[in-house]
Amino acid sequence: MKFEQYYISADIKKNLRQMGFKRPTDIQFKTIPSILNGEDVLAIAQTGTGKTAAFAIPVIDKIHRFKTSKRSYGIKCIIMVPTRELALQIGHVFKGLAQHTKVKTFTLHGGIEQEHQIAKIQDGIDILIATPGRMFDLINQDVIEVKNVTTLVLDEADHMLDLGFIEDIKYIKKMLKRAHQTLFFSATINDEIKKLAYSQVKSEAIRIQVSPKDRISKNISHFVMFVELDDKRFFLERFLNDHPEDKIIVFVRTKVRAERVVKAMQRVGLENIMSIHGDKDQQERNQAMQAFRSGACRVLVATDVSARGIDIPDVQFVINYDLPEKEENYVHRIGRTGRGMNKGEAISFCSDDEKELLQNIQDFIQKPVEVLKVSKKGYAEVVKPSVNVAQDLRAMILGTRDEAKNKGKSKHKK
Repeated sequence: MKFEQYYISADIKKNLRQMGFKRPTDIQFKTIPSILNGEDVLAIAQTGTGKTAAFAIPVIDKIHRFKTSKRSYGIKCIIMVPTRELALQIGHVFKGLAQHTKVKTFTLHGGIEQEHQIAKIQDGIDILIATPGRMFDLINQDVIEVKNVTTLVLDEADHMLDLGFIEDIKYIKKMLKRAHQTLFFSATINDEIKKLAYSQVKSEAIRIQVSPKDRISKNISHFVMFVELDDKRFFLERFLNDHPEDKIIVFVRTKVRAERVVKAMQRVGLENIMSIHGDKDQQERNQAMQAFRSGACRVLVATDVSARGIDIPDVQFVINYDLPEKEENYVHRIGRTGRGMNKGEAISFCSDDEKELLQNIQDFIQKPVEVLKVSKKGYAEVVKPSVNVAQDLRAMILGTRDEAKNKGKSKHKK
């Protein structure tokens, strides 16, 4: 089935064509009709499967059909998201899908001055994409009114719970006095998510789950390498040098670690590399994302603040420089590649201290992660024959570390 066959506005179909959407993904195919029918929905699907468009298309269409002009009579839909980066990403999708329609969208988040945001809201909007902190701040200032809201979307619901937003979710639900539709979207599901979701939706809510047994997209080939902690930077240096044209996201565990990795790579001549983490102000984070999106920066070193919602075209590789402490974040990290119809590869560096984290990840995804083994000759080889990574990593030789040491010695002699 193609989008052209859907009973949605011709303007939205035009936008879909311009954005390159021809056929719905599985999650879009299964959720759009239910959302258009006004049903509450709990949708679970892997990262990179098109969840944002799954709720954006019907939400925009319903508001567009209802309106007779571009004039706004109050916010009709609120999309709550856990992080600023995810808010901006979703806002970008909504903006693209809402062009040529009567629907006005706006993205609200913290980290920047309120004046422009307040002016934009007071000018009139239909759809608000927001992080909880800034949204409740402006609600308390009587800038945001929710009396006309008829749809509430909770995206990345599992991450919302992780960050302690459960009370905020319950509070906004209590504030919505009108009958409204509630949509829960998440990449993972557990008992806590189920309990929260079913306590906040209608009893006849539709539950839609795509590929529940495999948490990782089939488009992603993922591997682990057992690497000594002190060797990680040498392996990363060689990998980046061997892939000079590829977009790569490198995930680390802490903000300090992110800066150290960037500086270590810059010391060996890798300049087009930037970091993004919670200690960066919003302008710096936006600049890093824009540079990575445009290709001005091809390597982005990130903490888990960026693991969700980054939808950058053509990210060929994800490197887990450090394994995540929360096993769910492994799924979200590597889900930054292999998005849509694209293929992607992810490689994790695992030191001795991280083997317990690796076991937790394998228990969570319910299968072992394929091992790239460093042979006696120093080559990285796949224990079980697999895809291109084996060939790509044959150049990643442990001798890199010796080369670096020799360079240091020769400089010292001079």
